[in-house]
Amino acid sequence: MTLQPTAPGQQHPYDALLFVSFGGPEGMDDVMPFLENVLRGKNVPPERMREVAHHYELFGGVSPINEQNRTLIAALRKELEENGPRLPVYWGNRNWHPMLADTLRRMTDDGVKNALAFITSAYSSYSGCRQYREDIERAREAVGPGAPHVDKLRVFYNHPGFVEPNIENLRAALARIPTQRRAATRIAFTAHSIPLSMAGGCDYEAQLLETCRLVAEGAGHERWRLVFQSRSGPPQQPWLEPDIRDYLRELKESGTSDVVIAPVGFISDHLEVLYDLDVEARQLSEEIGLNMIRAATVGAHPQFIRMIRELILERTSEDVPRRALGTCGASHDVCPQDCCLMGAARPHATRPVAPAAFD
Repeated sequence: MTLQPTAPGQQHPYDALLFVSFGGPEGMDDVMPFLENVLRGKNVPPERMREVAHHYELFGGVSPINEQNRTLIAALRKELEENGPRLPVYWGNRNWHPMLADTLRRMTDDGVKNALAFITSAYSSYSGCRQYREDIERAREAVGPGAPHVDKLRVFYNHPGFVEPNIENLRAALARIPTQRRAATRIAFTAHSIPLSMAGGCDYEAQLLETCRLVAEGAGHERWRLVFQSRSGPPQQPWLEPDIRDYLRELKESGTSDVVIAPVGFISDHLEVLYDLDVEARQLSEEIGLNMIRAATVGAHPQFIRMIRELILERTSEDVPRRALGTCGASHDVCPQDCCLMGAARPHATRPVAPAAFD
């Protein structure tokens, strides 16, 4: 699929915001159809699909991501209504209702011509950026010639509105560790693992490391490591490591007493966070005698909501500064044609040159 972004310097009179998320089931009857949507065309063993289905069964087949998105969208609508720009907010998902094509069809019926898209992923990767853009284009093609033009807002991994709430959440989690043990506490920043073939075509790992560094420095804590969770591919396919559970065992073997897990790779406490960390990682920590505290995600933090408005203003006004922490600067608005390709390394991709561990 050829993606046709807005050319640099080209401005549209945007008349809506499209809030785009992953989607999730809202009952047991939804679970298998939802997983079939997610895994369509992917080389995932059937036993892995059944295993993931069981995760949803433990929560009654309801993914918390939907209600969390409703809360976030309600807060964003209030922010835009009170402070502008007064854009209507539409919600479309990649994998479950409301589906993108249905939402774009409704936008077309409402007369929307040009929309900005906020995608609930802070980082650049095929599954976190390009695939969303491809799905938006596919939905536009399904709607037809009258479908709105859609431009994606930039990734926000180093934006103060994302980093600073994570710092606040990490500090709150560290405060739950007894004072005399706090300095020796290790921080495990977690994110969704992706295949190495995907990681080679994007800046995902480098951006995660920058977020981890900014959050750890902001919290005043040096002992941290980036680890991964939610791997779903076949065993013979290499993915980003280490896995959170392997790291917890490593910490225990090294004599560590306390660990804070901070899922900075996610913006809300959806099912993968709840199951992989609050169920599996916690059970393991209890079995091996490791005190585990889990930091919250940004969710609908007021500063995060204001950040989304700020990203919109960047694209609709020439005098709004493009804020970013650290040395990497603000990410691009218009993705290059070779951005976040699947299975093809880019020569200019920023890859980490140091180990993802500071402990």
